[in-house]
Amino acid sequence: MSAEKQYILAVPNFSEGRRKEVIEAVVDEVRNVEGVKLVSYEPEHDFNRTVVTVIGEPQPLKEALLNMAAKSIELIDMREQKGSHPRIGAQDTIPLFPFKNITVEECVELAEEIGKELHERTKVPVFFAAENARTADRKALAFIRKGQYEGLRDLLKEIKDDASRQDEYNSRKPDLSVDGLLSETAGATIVSAEAEGLTAYNVFLATEDVSIAKAIAKGVRGPSGGFSTVRAVGIKFPEREGVVVSMNMLDCSKTPLYRTFEFVKQEAARYGVAVTGSELVGPVKLDYLLNSLEHYLGLQGFRKEQILETHLMG
Repeated sequence: MSAEKQYILAVPNFSEGRRKEVIEAVVDEVRNVEGVKLVSYEPEHDFNRTVVTVIGEPQPLKEALLNMAAKSIELIDMREQKGSHPRIGAQDTIPLFPFKNITVEECVELAEEIGKELHERTKVPVFFAAENARTADRKALAFIRKGQYEGLRDLLKEIKDDASRQDEYNSRKPDLSVDGLLSETAGATIVSAEAEGLTAYNVFLATEDVSIAKAIAKGVRGPSGGFSTVRAVGIKFPEREGVVVSMNMLDCSKTPLYRTFEFVKQEAARYGVAVTGSELVGPVKLDYLLNSLEHYLGLQGFRKEQILETHLMG
């Protein structure tokens, strides 16, 4: 009897959300690859990035991700790229998460392979983050991205040969690089693996005062005293009315969607502002929706197997 197939979830981000021809060319590298399923891709104009969600068997997925990254590096020039989302590279991130019949340790091993092969193939500098991080600081994307492409590029140039700043240089330089600096055109790529995938979740407020969204975001995000597994910003999307509390939820099993939604509603009420709705950006695990369903309906003894469609899943 053959072993069960293994599947990994990857949610790579590349730094282009405006030029359709570039977006399609990059995404084409993961389309129709045997053993890989393109779940979705979400171009974001203001952020000027695209979030891609793919599920695949380990080796086909590795090849698809390497091809995608190479295409991003070929077509995106970081000297010209501008957007409202933090970034340090053309292929900004390649994060892996266990999806089915595979461990996080196996994902960590595959992430190592991807990072090393990407550097060998394209010479792009690579940082390893999360469970692949070489230091505790580098587990967090925010630490690696501090200063973004322009700031980190200039900092590394400034301090590389300064004997008095070698500790700082060593803490910020890429894990893999040709010269210890960022690529002028491609920046660097962050490769990682960890147990839980990020869920992007937006809550919309009936006000044009972005300072209210920013104040609520400060309250909800972990580093400023909120939920430890949530990062959040308050922003305005020009294409729609109102402002947004935009959240990256790092672990919806520990901090459910309903908990952040209720928190934002409660805080907005202090300002006399209504919540008009919310939005999931990209795919989400079924379990993350079910725990909100159980909460709002007060379900007792509910089992996932009661949902008929789950019996169709392989």
